Amino acid sequence: MNNAYKSDLLLVIVTLLASISWMFSKEAVLQMPPLLFMSMRFFLAGLLLSCVSYQALKGLARCAWLHAIRVGLIFGFAMCFWVTGLEKASHVGEAAFLASLGVVMVPIIARLLFKESIPRSTWLALPVALVGLGFLSLGAATAHALKIEASHILLLTSAAFFALYFNLNARVTNIRSFVKNNSSDAKASKIPVLALTTIVLLTTGVITGITSAFFEAWRPTLTNLHAELIGWILLSATIGTALRFLLQTYAQSLTANSHGVVIMVLEPLWTTLIAMLWFSETMNASQLLGCLLILLSLIINRLKAITQLMGIR
Repeated sequence: MNNAYKSDLLLVIVTLLASISWMFSKEAVLQMPPLLFMSMRFFLAGLLLSCVSYQALKGLARCAWLHAIRVGLIFGFAMCFWVTGLEKASHVGEAAFLASLGVVMVPIIARLLFKESIPRSTWLALPVALVGLGFLSLGAATAHALKIEASHILLLTSAAFFALYFNLNARVTNIRSFVKNNSSDAKASKIPVLALTTIVLLTTGVITGITSAFFEAWRPTLTNLHAELIGWILLSATIGTALRFLLQTYAQSLTANSHGVVIMVLEPLWTTLIAMLWFSETMNASQLLGCLLILLSLIINRLKAITQLMGIR
């Protein structure tokens, strides 16, 4: 198997791990404060990845740490809104499609903050996504009225923060920062992706922990920890976060010719299918149409990559 196929296969596994992680997280937040759960999950995952990226972390200069922490702050805020939205959501599959809209928002954030042009595919994807949101916001079939839920607002806010995170993360991985060197011949080098990911996860754990300390009660959870809840926390931290990001980093390092941009679009679809099996979720007609339209908007947004994959010029 060549590196391109190996990378694609690993990224399929990554999307499946990301999807099943939604189930772990939902199970956990049903039994404990959501922000406290995220703090435990990401801090533990960051510690695990630091064991792998220790040498790279040790060699980073102060400016590299500051860049990475800034990215971690944005990701931390995104996860605060995400997990609060997940806790309030009555439908995990629907929540996954709402959060996935961060991909469509990436060019818009890039335009607002970095003056980049917006691709034509994004202009085509946006109205489709908005119509999809409209169908998701429809109330009961008998009411036929728009109903904006708190979970929708929280998840869309998290999607906007994810879009900002994607922009900042891409720029940090492309800049060159001085790596520490005891000799006078310190050389410029890019921040290693795994080291950046480790710092982002640890920063997220700190941000969600501080927020939780202000808004959530810890004592009931800490005094009543039981095996099932500990299991969901450990599964989320190890399989859903540490292993997922480790595999993703390795897969993306194998080749520049991976189809990962297309593969990662499948995450909300996997999440919905797994949620149907895990929680016996069902969708009414408006939810199904809304999710299909959002999926279509994601595909349109990645149309250039898909046509390249199919060999269409």
